[in-house]
Amino acid sequence: MSQAFRHPDILELARRDGKVTVEDLAERFGVTVQTIRRDLAELAEAGKLERVHGGAILPSGVTNIGYSDRRDLAAAAKAAIGDCCARSIPDNSAVFIGIGTSTEAVARALSRHRNLLIVTNNMNVANILQETHDCEIIVAGGTLRRSDGGLVGALTMRTIEQFKFDIAVIGCSALDHEGDLLDFDIQEVGVNQTIIRRARSTCLVADATKFERVAPVRIASLRDVHHFFTDRQLAPDLAQLCATWSTEVHLTAPVSTGASAPDTSVPSAS
Repeated sequence: MSQAFRHPDILELARRDGKVTVEDLAERFGVTVQTIRRDLAELAEAGKLERVHGGAILPSGVTNIGYSDRRDLAAAAKAAIGDCCARSIPDNSAVFIGIGTSTEAVARALSRHRNLLIVTNNMNVANILQETHDCEIIVAGGTLRRSDGGLVGALTMRTIEQFKFDIAVIGCSALDHEGDLLDFDIQEVGVNQTIIRRARSTCLVADATKFERVAPVRIASLRDVHHFFTDRQLAPDLAQLCATWSTEVHLTAPVSTGASAPDTSVPSAS
């Protein structure tokens, strides 16, 4: 396969999986690893990918990637994370579900729960749960962000402040090695900070691609999160911080065909 045909396929794989590796691409295309490294270098030079050790990821910056690309990014991992998080949410709870494709995966996994009060600033979450008749859905007001169906701004925060949630489920655009949750939209960050203050327990759902990205605005720290659902073991230093902060880390694996992902709670420092 020529370079002209490989490049679009490489980009499509990066959008789907969040990351591509040199070894996997060389095997897929039947070329040498040196050829793939040249491909990745050219795509990085063009600003379409960002090189990391052993491969490449979608580029970071001061703006997020498009919603449709985020929705397809690490889809299997998000489904498993969503299922794991949903199984930790008891019936008869007041739950806030925030903006993001990972939080939407949690909403999809809540369809069999009973007697939930769901408050959300995510129009996609409301649409996902509208057929779940055994839950009440309240949509927080605010300014509609047409790019992804999120509601943000002062009105959203004032609505959220009227509640005290048993559980809040939030996402983030990036997670750094110090345990800071990061995002791109300062209005969304303000909403998430309000959510954390109004919840008795906060759950972060974030797949491993978030460890590879950067974003400019700080939401909070993993110190402020009670449960972190992800699909990759944390680096030892961050795992130790989570243990110190009593942030419980739940690891899951991608959902395989016909099987549910295991719900594995592990000590944060392991």
